[in-house]
Amino acid sequence: MTKTSKAPSVMKRVAAFAGGLLLSATALAADPAVPLQQSGTDLTDRASLQRGAQLFMNYCSGCHSLKYLRYSRMAEDLGLTEDEVMANLNLTGAQFGSHIVSAMPAEGSASWFGQVPPDLSLTVRSKLGGPDWVYTYLKSFYLDESRPLGWNNTMFPNASMPNVFWEQQGLQRAVYGEVDEVTGEPVVERLEIATPGTQSAAEFDQTIRDITAFLQYASEPIAAKRQAMGVWVILFLVFLAFLAWMLKNEYWRDVH
Repeated sequence: MTKTSKAPSVMKRVAAFAGGLLLSATALAADPAVPLQQSGTDLTDRASLQRGAQLFMNYCSGCHSLKYLRYSRMAEDLGLTEDEVMANLNLTGAQFGSHIVSAMPAEGSASWFGQVPPDLSLTVRSKLGGPDWVYTYLKSFYLDESRPLGWNNTMFPNASMPNVFWEQQGLQRAVYGEVDEVTGEPVVERLEIATPGTQSAAEFDQTIRDITAFLQYASEPIAAKRQAMGVWVILFLVFLAFLAWMLKNEYWRDVH
C-alpha cells in the first residue's frame, strides 16, 4: 500500500518538473521584444549550403573559426571536389584535411574588438531559437553612432560585431518608441532601410538563409544523413513489427 500511494506523487512531481522546463523554454523562445523570423533553412539543399559556405569564407572566416569542421569533411558533405575547396573556400592556405580556423591572431582581435571573436562551430545548436535566432540576428543590425564600430543589433544589444553584410542589405536605422522604465533607454520599435543595398529584400533574405543553413550544417554535419537514415529505420521497425505480429499469430494459432 505504501509503494502504491507514493507512485502517483512521484509521477506528479516529475510531470510538474517537466512542465516547468517546457514553460521556461517557451517563455525564453517567445521573446515579444524581438520575435524570431523563420529562417526556412533546408539541409538537403546542397546549392544553398554551397552558397552559404562561400559567404562564410568570404565574410566571416577572417574573424571566426569552425574548429570542429574539416575542409575535407565539408567537401564530402557538400558535394565539392578538393580542387574546388582549395581554390575557392580555403583562404588561409591550410591543408585539405585541416580544421577551418581563422587566420586572425587572438591577441590582435582582442584589442581590436574588445574580445576574441567566438568560434561558430556550435552557434546554431547553442541558441534556443536555433537557425531562426542566427537568421534574425544577421538581419537585425542597425546604425548606432554611440557604438565603437558604429553598429548595434536588436537581437544582441551592444554586440562587438559589425554588420558585414551592409552592402547587400543596405543601411538600417532604428525607429525608437517609448523609454524603457528599467533601462531608461528608448525602445527600438522597428528597423527601416535608410540607404538601399545591392540586393532586394528577397535576395538578401536568401543570402542570410544560405549562410544560416551552412552554420546549421557546421553545428551538426551528420544531421542531414541522420534524417535520411531515420526514414529507413522507421520503415525497418514497421516491417519488424509486422513480422513479430505474424510470428505471434503463428505461435498462438494452436492455443486458440
